[in-house]
This record gives sequence, structure tokens and C-alpha cells, in this order.
Amino acid sequence: MRSLFWRVLGAFWLALVLMGALTYLLVRMFNQDNWILDHHPGLKDFATTWLSLYESGATEPALYFLQQQKHRYRIETQILDENGVSLTKGLSPRSLAMEAKRGDKHLPWRRITQEVTGQNGQSYLFVYRIAHSELGAWQRNNGLRPASALMIALLVLTLMSLLLTLSITRPLNRLRNAVHDLGQTSYQKDDLSQLARRRDELGVLAADFNYMGQRLQGLIKSQRQLLRDVSHELRSPLARLQIALALAERGSPEEQAALWPRLHLECERLDALINEILTLARLDQVQESRQIIAMDELLDRLKADAALLHPEQRIEVLGAEGCCYLGWPDLLQRALDNLLRNALRFNPQSQPIQLEVKQHAECLTISVRDHGPGIGEEWLEQLSDNFFRVPGQAQQGYGLGLAIAKRAVEQHAGQLSFKNHPEGGFVATIRLPLTQTT
Repeated sequence: MRSLFWRVLGAFWLALVLMGALTYLLVRMFNQDNWILDHHPGLKDFATTWLSLYESGATEPALYFLQQQKHRYRIETQILDENGVSLTKGLSPRSLAMEAKRGDKHLPWRRITQEVTGQNGQSYLFVYRIAHSELGAWQRNNGLRPASALMIALLVLTLMSLLLTLSITRPLNRLRNAVHDLGQTSYQKDDLSQLARRRDELGVLAADFNYMGQRLQGLIKSQRQLLRDVSHELRSPLARLQIALALAERGSPEEQAALWPRLHLECERLDALINEILTLARLDQVQESRQIIAMDELLDRLKADAALLHPEQRIEVLGAEGCCYLGWPDLLQRALDNLLRNALRFNPQSQPIQLEVKQHAECLTISVRDHGPGIGEEWLEQLSDNFFRVPGQAQQGYGLGLAIAKRAVEQHAGQLSFKNHPEGGFVATIRLPLTQTT
């Protein structure tokens, strides 16, 4: 993963290195002999001007031009022909050294040589000695070295800072817009899909936020749907209670006595419905730490509980010996209990209900099979919806049992599926990932 930390750190140090390197190269460039010869006013075109005077026979003007250069720019020049003979009369190397010793002893000198070919085809060597103080003052006065180095360094730093800033602020702005959309309940999961493909901290953050946004929107949608369904389901028992109370108010004592069992039954139904709704709502709460679940003990408890209410039914437990799972016992037991009660509702007494556990390479499956009539294939995908009841079947319960089972299985990162058995009956299968097994 390309860490954003290393990107910022690398950009910072790369900018420093580039700035230092550019400054060094510019300083070196501005101190090159050719650059100084081409730009210093005391050296630019000096050689060609002096040679034109000297070769034309104007010796005195040539020497005067040489002296003028010395006094005006503090540059001492010695000119040699092809034979090494000095052409600067009265300014031999020894006299130049003596004059340098008499004046400006404390100043270092910069020596620059230039070879020039005259109009007559002869070559001449110009040896310049310029004080470093004069050279530095000229560079500072013209703003060449510091200004150019500073401008280029600032340009590089600005460009790198701009790229780094854009690489951070643009994803953050997209995250900010996603947060705003999430607050407005108009979150679109595809908005951050491209950002989530980045292999750095911002990409991980976008992927996590995308998951959180989808999860939150799903919860909001399910809660709204649940509220609508609850309102619809509560309306029927409340309406029956109101009717019964109205009849009791206007009836005789004998009629009121006959209505009391009806009122009591409707109150029990209403209480049972509210308990189912509260159970479904509690499944979204944070659970305690996971525990090791012995599947044979869990299924035996469910078998014993079912025998108390339905002693006429037979239940077979298959493949659970020695199988364990790391999860929440109460949630898993509630899911299996709802599936088992659903099977007991439709299973004939002549056939057993089968609870079978299978451990595969990647998952643990628990199936509950009955030998009832099954259901139409078109209703299979809706069985775990809140308050869904299969049309045409005897209306028992409130359509929340399978929804509670599905929610409990999803808390374990598992899946709940339904199908009709090829040999008859109905099969509900819980698939739990083996990452949670021990």
C-alpha cells in the first residue's frame, strides 16, 4: 500500500533536495568563466574591442582601454600572443604581482582565461584577475544569483506543494460531499468507488466510509420499513380491541362476560407482537464477546424445548458431535429456535424433523428440514422479510420469526437461505463462515 505518510514525507524531502540542488547548480552556473565573460560589463566584448584597437595599430588607445578596465572594474588583464610574449607593455606578470601586493592585499582574486583569435588569424590569450569582492558585488547588484535561485526554488516548491495539496484536498472534498449526502439520506455508494481504489490511507478511509454509508442507509431504510410494517400490524389487533370494548360498553352483563376472553386474547396477541418487534430491534445492538458454542449441546437444548410443546413430533440431530463454533449463543439459539418452530408448524407427525450440521472447507452449515407441503418458488426470496406471510397458508404468527432468524445469522456474518427439498418438504440452511470456528 502506498502510504500517504511516506508520500508527504517523500515530497517534503524531495522538495528540499531539489531546492538545494538547484541552488547549488545555479550558483555554479553563475560562477562559470564563460558565463562571467559573457555578462560582466568589464569583460563582455573586452577582448574583441582591445584586439581591434591593437591590430589596427592604435597601441596607446589599447593600453588606455586596458588601464580603464583596471581602474573602473578592478580587473587586471595580461595579454599573451602565440609565442607567450606579453602585449601589455609595462604590465609584466611581475609588475602585476607587485601591484596586487601593494593594493587590496586582503582580497582574494579570481583568475579567468580567454583565448581569442584575431582578424589576422593569430591566437591571443587573455588572463583576467578580478577580485572576488568585485565579482560578488556585481552579482548582488544585478540580482542574478540570489533572485534566480530563489525564483526557481520557489517555483519547484510551489509546483510540488500544489500537487501534494491537490492529492489530499480533492479526496477530502469528495468525502465531505459524501458526508453531506449521507446526512441528507441521499447517499450514493458509487460516488466513492473510484476513490476507494486508491492504495493509501485515503483509499482505505473511503472504502470504510463507503461501507459505513451503505450500512447506515440500509439500517435507515430497514427501520423506516419496519416502522411502516409495525404501524400496519398493530392496527389490526388495536382495531379488534376497540371493537370489543365498544361492544362491551353497550352490551349486557352476560355479553360483557362473553367478550372478556376475546379482550384477553387480543391483549396477549398484541403483547406477543410487541415482544417480537422488540426482539427484532435488539438484534442490531452491540453484542458481548463471542463464546465457544458446542453445537451438539445447543441442538439438544432446542430438541428438549420443542419436546415440551410438541411431544408428538420427532426431531433428529445429525453431525453435531464434536462440532464447535465461536459466536453468540443466544443469537444463534434464537435463530435456530425460530426455524425449528416454523418447521414444527408444518411438519406431519409421521415424519421426523432433521437438524443437520456439516463442516465444509470454508463454512459451517446448519440445516432444518421438515416434511411439510413446502411453499411456492416465487415466495422463497421474501420469506425473511419483516411481517411477510405466505399467501394461502394458515396465518400463524406475525411474519417476524424468519426475519429475526436472518438478522441473528447476519450478526455472525453468515447467510440464511430457503429451498424446497427435492423429495418433499422445506429446508432452511444457515451458512456460517469458518473464520469464526474453533
